[in-house]
Amino acid sequence: MGKFTADPSCQAKMHQYQIVGRAAPTPKNPVPKIYRMRLFAKNTVLAKSRFWYFMKKLNKAKKSGGELLAVNELFDKGPTKVNNYGIWLRYESRTNTHNMYKEFRDVTINGAVSQMYSEMAGRHRAHPNTIQIINTATLKASECKRDHILEMHDGKLKFPIIRKMPLVAKKMRSTFQARRPMTFVR
Repeated sequence: MGKFTADPSCQAKMHQYQIVGRAAPTPKNPVPKIYRMRLFAKNTVLAKSRFWYFMKKLNKAKKSGGELLAVNELFDKGPTKVNNYGIWLRYESRTNTHNMYKEFRDVTINGAVSQMYSEMAGRHRAHPNTIQIINTATLKASECKRDHILEMHDGKLKFPIIRKMPLVAKKMRSTFQARRPMTFVR
């Protein structure tokens, strides 16, 4: 264990699932319409539960009177490059239902959605079960609107070095030392 390990409870890691399902065939409706949804959830159990939550709203199909045809986890093609993500969502506050559009920068869509849930909890006191993600999109730099995302698009962006390690002379360097290094400049 390293010195700075993050508490797993602080990182609500979301996964993206594609769930295909339908209402169970009946004599009245032998071939029911098939629905496919892209959902974000912490695990497959919660993703299936979310699927049936939306199916109940769409066509009165419950878990007891329906069937799942496929449950697949979706992954990003290249999770090594930072992208801009736009998320359209709806959430219920204490007084009303609100629509919202938010932008995030992350290496995966799952990370962006995790950021969104954290931000909604912190800024708007929104419970995760009241948030409905309407759409997600990967945005080009020209499509971004929010200032905190636009300021990251500068090609000459520089970050200040807060704690600068002084360079020790070559003859004074050693692999092991009895005292801790000084990490600030006097």
